[in-house]
Amino acid sequence: MTTPTKLLSAPVIDETARLLTEHYVFPEIAEQLAGLLQRRLTEGAYDVDDAEELARLVTADLQSVNGDRHLRLKHHADPVSPMQGAATLDAMRRDFDTSLGGAPRMQLLDGGVAVMELAPMLFPLEWAAEPLSAALTLASRAQALIVDLRSNRGGDPDTVAFVCSYLLDERTHLNTMHWRDGERSEQSWSLPHVPGACFGGTKPLYVLSSDSTFSAAEELAYNLQQLGRAVVVGEPTRGGAHPCRGWTVHPHLEATVPVGRAINPVSNTNWEGTGVQPDIPCAAADSLDHAHTLALARLAG
Repeated sequence: MTTPTKLLSAPVIDETARLLTEHYVFPEIAEQLAGLLQRRLTEGAYDVDDAEELARLVTADLQSVNGDRHLRLKHHADPVSPMQGAATLDAMRRDFDTSLGGAPRMQLLDGGVAVMELAPMLFPLEWAAEPLSAALTLASRAQALIVDLRSNRGGDPDTVAFVCSYLLDERTHLNTMHWRDGERSEQSWSLPHVPGACFGGTKPLYVLSSDSTFSAAEELAYNLQQLGRAVVVGEPTRGGAHPCRGWTVHPHLEATVPVGRAINPVSNTNWEGTGVQPDIPCAAADSLDHAHTLALARLAG
């Protein structure tokens, strides 16, 4: 039997504060948050024996200044690697292997309307290109397409661009990431060529959203909505527009810190804090039926 690692809060807080100060996309807020964490530590707010409880307390404080939902201390039940980003990658790999590569459902509804669910994440493109290409090629034959993002919690911006490339006719500027590191900007464009067949940029396209849709999944919905390419049906999304990186700060704890911010070339802003607002608001549970009805009416017209 292994002996549980004793929880020492101070080293976790010190390292989390350091990471904030060095990497958070908003340096002024990073300084505020680092000071807040150290104050709370001194006050004894983090004197707990349970890593999961510490994660909850610290996350609440991290999100208390500007509500950035990417700013977290994440608890992992199993011990995680100390390598930067390894905790997130290990968890993603397990989900990838049990979700058909992130495209767990393809269904043909009445009237030639296809439903493609992308969940639980938009996985790293080097993993996901093959299964997503297969799913999107199959969807290319549909008369209309519904992309279900209701259970998608985010992922890789490169994968967002890859999916968009199957749903547009021309190479298109999708997003610009502004990174704190080097104070540089990086544009994201749809690809000039993708494997397989494309659904294209003219047939009816709908995106389903919920209050669980987050991060890169929000970018996918937002990009297509701002371009006038898709109708978003469902609930406002969670509102996280800042790409982040993860660092292991304890065998069971990972600090995730946003290192950039997204700016859409059409709206000149993003969905941070507000979420993607649906074009057709309805309960997430009803959104598939609504989108199907809209698609049939559009095809009939």
